[in-house]
Amino acid sequence: MKNKLYSIEDVKNSELVEIDKVNALDIVFNNHYSKVMPRLTKHFLGSFIDKKLVAVLTLGWGVQPLNTIKILFPSLITKDYLEIGKMCMLEELPKNSESMILSKMFKWVKENRPDVKLIYTWADGILGKPGYVYQAANFLYGGFITTDLYLSDTGERVHPRTAQSYLKDKKDVSIGRRPNKEFLIENNWSHYRGRQFRYVYFLCDKREKKRLLKETDIKWNREYPKDGAIVWKKKDFTDGSWNNVGEIEWKSDSPLKYNKSAIKNSKVVAGYNKAKEFFDFEG
Repeated sequence: MKNKLYSIEDVKNSELVEIDKVNALDIVFNNHYSKVMPRLTKHFLGSFIDKKLVAVLTLGWGVQPLNTIKILFPSLITKDYLEIGKMCMLEELPKNSESMILSKMFKWVKENRPDVKLIYTWADGILGKPGYVYQAANFLYGGFITTDLYLSDTGERVHPRTAQSYLKDKKDVSIGRRPNKEFLIENNWSHYRGRQFRYVYFLCDKREKKRLLKETDIKWNREYPKDGAIVWKKKDFTDGSWNNVGEIEWKSDSPLKYNKSAIKNSKVVAGYNKAKEFFDFEG
């Protein structure tokens, strides 16, 4: 039996409300390319159509909230902003649904978190995403940073922080913050570099927005990156050189081995789905 396809009107009339973490995990784990939920998630928002959860958007912060906002806008502190952690929706939703969900999120934040001055987010350029969703929603673009990506032998994405717990030599002595050449070769990992694109959407009044744009060192504009801005370099372990490549060997459905948070999430979701099946209810 095919799932029902929804219309733009259905999405427009859908209700966005705060939901519990397990419901959010269920949608994200089964539909999003990244199975890791940001640790500092503050709000789990869900959009419902006919009482069915069809979209999830999470808000919170990255690993260094205060440092992040100080780089962007020096006069602000952590409570002044929220960062989009995950945005995920069912395939049954029509094109452009993301823009509507984002619009509903802006409204929710204004009503429930009036202290928040802006929404910040990253587009995963290193995974081939320049941020078209945020561009369509009229976010301002603030350039990019170059970041590292490690891929296991099965194509699993492993963040440098995650990799630290596996960086042990034969005497169980830590060998540093990031995987070294010997570890990468021995475990058949790949090391890439690519871009992450930053975006911001102001919720404050025009006067405060003008003040913030004046104080920042980042050039915020609408000169958006396109597919041509997606570039990758792969490290050659024989001579240490970085070479341009046309794609990365990443697989969104690769077996989970190294990402402990994602593995934990998979167990939570499996238990939740068993409960749904046993008690015959919809999440």
